[in-house]
Amino acid sequence: MREILRVGSRKVWLYIIAAVIGLVTGYVVLSSPDSPRLQSEEGILDLTQAQLSTNPQKLIGKWAFYWQELLSPEDMRVRSAREGNQDHWINIPSSWLGYPLEGQRLSGTGYATFGLVVHLSEQDRDKMLALRLPSIFNAYKLWVNGELLAEVGEVGQDKHSMTPQLETKLVYFQPESDTLELVMQVSNFQHHRGGITKNIELGGSDVLTTKTNLNLARDMFITASLLVIGLYNLLLFMLRRKDKAPLYFGLFTVLLGIRSLFNGELIFTQWLPHFPWELQFKIEYLILCLSGYIITMYFDCIFPNYVSRWFRLGTRIVTGAFCILVVVTPAIIYTKFLLMIGVMVVLHMVYLMIGLVQAAVRRMEGALIFLLVSVITLVTVVNDFLYYNGWSLIGNTSPLGLLIFTMAQMVLLSSRFTRTASNEEKISRELQDVNDKLIEMNMNLERTVQERTQALSTAHDDLRTSYDRLLHSEQGRKKLLAYITHDLRMPLSSMLGYVEAIQDRVKPERNEQYLKYIRENTIRINRMIEELSFLSHLETGQVSYRMEPIQMIPFLHGFFEQYELVVRDAGLDFILDIGDTEDRRSILPVVEMDAKRIEQALFNLVSNAMKFTSSGGLVRIALVVEVMNHARYATISIQDSGMGIPPDQLEQIFERNYRYDRPGMGIEGSGLGLAICREIVQAHGGMVRAESDGKMGATFYVTFPCTVIEGKG
Repeated sequence: MREILRVGSRKVWLYIIAAVIGLVTGYVVLSSPDSPRLQSEEGILDLTQAQLSTNPQKLIGKWAFYWQELLSPEDMRVRSAREGNQDHWINIPSSWLGYPLEGQRLSGTGYATFGLVVHLSEQDRDKMLALRLPSIFNAYKLWVNGELLAEVGEVGQDKHSMTPQLETKLVYFQPESDTLELVMQVSNFQHHRGGITKNIELGGSDVLTTKTNLNLARDMFITASLLVIGLYNLLLFMLRRKDKAPLYFGLFTVLLGIRSLFNGELIFTQWLPHFPWELQFKIEYLILCLSGYIITMYFDCIFPNYVSRWFRLGTRIVTGAFCILVVVTPAIIYTKFLLMIGVMVVLHMVYLMIGLVQAAVRRMEGALIFLLVSVITLVTVVNDFLYYNGWSLIGNTSPLGLLIFTMAQMVLLSSRFTRTASNEEKISRELQDVNDKLIEMNMNLERTVQERTQALSTAHDDLRTSYDRLLHSEQGRKKLLAYITHDLRMPLSSMLGYVEAIQDRVKPERNEQYLKYIRENTIRINRMIEELSFLSHLETGQVSYRMEPIQMIPFLHGFFEQYELVVRDAGLDFILDIGDTEDRRSILPVVEMDAKRIEQALFNLVSNAMKFTSSGGLVRIALVVEVMNHARYATISIQDSGMGIPPDQLEQIFERNYRYDRPGMGIEGSGLGLAICREIVQAHGGMVRAESDGKMGATFYVTFPCTVIEGKG
């Protein structure tokens, strides 16, 4: 690494030129559009040839512009019908600051209404679409086709009647026609630039949601990285206060991490939406003002004697003046100095890079890396200033550039600490040469013992795992054997009696009937063996489940359609009652479950209801969403109009082999269906219970915890 860093002046300039060319090329590639840019003309944007569900579009171009008017969609329709077409248009994204209107140029404060009509393609009609709204200075309302979809802050006609707020939003809607009418009211009395200064995107809900989540993840990664690096360096300074480089670098990185919370996806306002707007802007601007001075002090610690005394004094005065300006004045004043603050930060970086070039030419270790990452950081910072002034197409690049800068500085500081530690180790090594062989022997012995211990531990764990599996399998085998011994004794004895009756020719004329009984018992025994085996696997935990989030309403519709003919062929009415759960689209239940196993459990309950309900009766399935202990649960009820269950036996019906046969009904069963149902439901974290008055009908309730409550929009 030292050989790479220690180069002559010619190589230094070659590296700088290569870095600049690479950055310029990357900027050209990133700023060039991937597809033809569709722009609105006189408030109309034609997207009939675009497929928004897969290719979102930015709503750029000329929008209708109503200055000093806050119009609702109804007001705009009345205005259009009375006065005809609007004759004022404004390019979006851009600020209304400097917009020529009636021979004058507008100031940054005021309020206005923006309008845009979007024509959609046929394939985007009735699709779920979304609008990705950036931060807009400084409060707005948005209507789509007359419906209020977004409101950030409080729009007003003066400073006292409005509430500023910055927030990024993602709103969803489903157009019922191929035309979208967008109406947005915007007011600003706090910032020197007002209006829609960033791109609004329209596209499919899935695509824009994914894009927003990726941007949020990127911002959170950069913020977390900056904060962790900064706190780590501050801790290093607390442990070793002689070297102030970690102090300045830690402060610089922590402040940048805090500032990144107020940029991009505005993570901070998503966490604390009621945080004061003015304080938010003051924090952001103060960090921007201080960053140049702090990085200068850090550079002075890394490369002493390269920062002149006059520059150090001048930067303190200028930085202090800007900080005082930000603290004592409102945002409408100090935001006008954004360009000057940016020039101050850029001048700091240019001055430092001149010193870095000199240090690299003199072959100082670390100077070349410091210089190259400073060039990258300078380009990203300058690009952000250009973007926020409407002169660049790529925005919010400074966090990434600063992250690269901090990573490189971590390498530089780590090399300094490594070099210091190496010197200390060298001194310690000279003092402990006599004990080296003994230490090595001890280390080898400890390593050998550790390896042997680890091998024994691994063997013991493998043996324990094998033993547990064998024990589990043996328990399952014993349970299955006990079930078979207990449950098959009676049908086998009955079959033996029929066989002996045929052999002894007790009643030859009934031999055919006896054979029929033997066949039915054989089928019954086969079914009981299958159910006993499955129940045994359930009770010993040997059944695997393929859990996945399932929407309960479509699941119950599918279950009902699958078994409707079976129930109706038995002479029973079959009803599915979702109630108002399906109508309330904001609380559709989702359950984490194995759909096939739950279908098996529900069919056992439906089959049980069919057995105990006479022809002409009713079987009803219903779904309700309940709230218990601040958690939501989906409860499926299966109700029949059969003979009912005595209340004192409701707790026993889920036990294995329990059968309730009312005299005269002649109903046979294995007594395993409800036990299997209970095991499956409990494996999903649910519960099953029954209610009946013992006279007329019974109702079984199956309750599952909801993982997510989804809505259709």
